[in-house]
Amino acid sequence: MSVLEQLLFGTMLVVFLAGMGSMIRLSFDFLEMQRLRLLKDISPELLAEAGIEHIDTPTSWWKELYDKLTDQVPMEQEQDILLDHNYDGVMELDNNLPPWWKGIMYVSMIFAPIYLYINHFSDYATSSREAYAIEMQVADEEIKAYLATQEDAVDETTVTVLADADALGNGKLIYDNKCSVCHGDKGQGGIGPNMTDIYWLHGGSIGDIFKTVKDGVPSKGMIAWKNDLRPRDIQEVSSYIYSLQGTNPPNAKEPQGEPYAAEAEEEMDDTKSR
Repeated sequence: MSVLEQLLFGTMLVVFLAGMGSMIRLSFDFLEMQRLRLLKDISPELLAEAGIEHIDTPTSWWKELYDKLTDQVPMEQEQDILLDHNYDGVMELDNNLPPWWKGIMYVSMIFAPIYLYINHFSDYATSSREAYAIEMQVADEEIKAYLATQEDAVDETTVTVLADADALGNGKLIYDNKCSVCHGDKGQGGIGPNMTDIYWLHGGSIGDIFKTVKDGVPSKGMIAWKNDLRPRDIQEVSSYIYSLQGTNPPNAKEPQGEPYAAEAEEEMDDTKSR
């Protein structure tokens, strides 16, 4: 059992015991009140013989605690704290702030600097920035572990160019539905850059194209498609975009970015494979 679970269990136990004690105390108060009322109704002489001159109605300790925590002025004494303000017949009372409210405020004032020091300036706890970084790292590891279990698992480091007709056909279908509105129906460019020349803003390798499609370029208005397309879909549309190079469609947009030589990369890959 962890420390947090032990603390939670201990708190629940204290609350339970306090509730049981309250019920027992209220039961005794109720019985005592009933006993005194019966004595008063049956025979006042019996009370006098017992030496009881005046009967005070028992007050529950909950009621006493409530009165102390609220510091509420009784209604018959409200005239003493009535202010001169009158808003269409609505008067204002000069009540004190409830002690429970002030207690929470004082505890918060004491707790705040301690919390700030422990979480942001000391080595005893993890700051929110560090916790975020840890959670992001864990999330990345979980994503990689999930992708490793998928048959079509692929990312920008393992993607290859698909050349078969079915894959390129699926890629063209995705391109027409998702990409053509910004890059043109033939890749000639529009709002987005031309996809058919050798110039690229974010790299022209199949890995670069895959990463751009997957993560997007928010600063340039290019959205990330990783939440809408499977890795296999991104590979197919990336392969289709890769196949558009050198097609020279009409009304092509002027070059943007840096030239990319696909042949040089292929020669480098061939050298590595030997």
